[in-house]
Amino acid sequence: MFNRLITFALTVVTCVAASGVDWYSSTAGSCWQRIKAPKWSATATAPTVTVATDRAQVIDGLGGTFNELGWDALCSLDQAQRDEVMRQLFSPDESNYTYCRLPIGASDFAMNFYSLNDVPGDLDMVNFSIARDRHILIRYIKAAQRHQPALKFWASPWSPPAWMKTNEHYASSYDSDVPSHNGMPRQLEQELPCTGFKMQHGYLQAYALYFEKYVKAYAEQGVPISAICIQNEPCSTQKYASCTWRPEDMAYFVGNFLGPAFEAHGIDTDIYFGTINRDNPAFTRTALDDPKARKYFKGVGFQWDGKGAIPYISKEYPHLKMMHTEAECGNGCNDWAAAEHTWWQMSHYLRHGASMFTYWNMILDQTATSPWGWRQNSLITVDTERKTVAYHPEFYLMKHLCHSVQPGAHRLLTPPDNGQVLAFENPDGKVVVVLVNITDQPMPLALEHKGRYLNVELCPHSFNTITF
Repeated sequence: MFNRLITFALTVVTCVAASGVDWYSSTAGSCWQRIKAPKWSATATAPTVTVATDRAQVIDGLGGTFNELGWDALCSLDQAQRDEVMRQLFSPDESNYTYCRLPIGASDFAMNFYSLNDVPGDLDMVNFSIARDRHILIRYIKAAQRHQPALKFWASPWSPPAWMKTNEHYASSYDSDVPSHNGMPRQLEQELPCTGFKMQHGYLQAYALYFEKYVKAYAEQGVPISAICIQNEPCSTQKYASCTWRPEDMAYFVGNFLGPAFEAHGIDTDIYFGTINRDNPAFTRTALDDPKARKYFKGVGFQWDGKGAIPYISKEYPHLKMMHTEAECGNGCNDWAAAEHTWWQMSHYLRHGASMFTYWNMILDQTATSPWGWRQNSLITVDTERKTVAYHPEFYLMKHLCHSVQPGAHRLLTPPDNGQVLAFENPDGKVVVVLVNITDQPMPLALEHKGRYLNVELCPHSFNTITF
């Protein structure tokens, strides 16, 4: 028995050594460069970072968000340019995005307000239609699927149809800067913590049907929806499409209407409580502990201030999946500092159990501005006048994570006090380590795994992916 164990251990070491080491590095002046990788050593020549063999959560996928303004910008390019942008995002040889977010109706980066049924009082959803999406979002999605046929999707509404809301408007707050942006009178502002949805039987039943029809209609277009979150940022009033919900009311809708409807009609799309943008864990616990709703919740989605709640909820509800739903969007600077901030989000959410990480706008035009006047970051800028394409530091940061980490990978444990390293084991056994140096000085370190060391030096302000 002892001899067999020695033989097995030697076999593992031999196979890993034979597989070699790949190292890609990015700095502000030189992105995604292949570096000559060191050989394994029996000794460390620098401070050690240990990658354990202990496994944490499974990674379901990584990606970004499809929005109308992204496709509009892409359509200014010729077909060859457009296809190259999509290849860079979705090809397994490039960024390899595998799990992306879709809006149900208008997001804040849609061209304007809309839903999939804008006929007031149509509780039977006779006028439900994805006709607009077929011409915009689904074309965007199809362009991605050509490079990543197994691409998975999750979706959430920013607002129900306006006629289902108590203020009967897509927005939830008055736009004091430019009132004409959303046309909502101040008197119709929603109040927190009140629910903005009409909590009446007919509307609740109709909204469950709305979700059901959405999932079926998209599936017919070859776009299967793996999961839905009930509401984008239910804890905030916004001047763009939005709707506030109390957690009790979201749970009531799921437990009494949406969950039973999906169950009765054989819809296997997972229901997530989210996307939660508050750091108070009690908000999330209220819904997850609801006696009727909890059987239907498969996970929780967090974004923005939700980062303060995920460390608690992931430990308290280990049977549920955790999802990062939206990277914080900056102010359109698209610089290295923004990428380092996004790295902090990646590290925080994945180290606290998230099985997905979702960037926000993948593509915007040179204005980078929503119809509501908010200039934001994107991975890629398409200059619609010059017909040029720019890839920003966050694009390369995402590539450092997504290119090598496959769906089904396990996160491997790394030092809990070191937020500058993430490690994963892919289904094929390869180990992927993402290392970041956010300092102004070179960082020598020894990467230790199974008693062996890779002695490396990370450039100042660099992103690095090492695979072995």
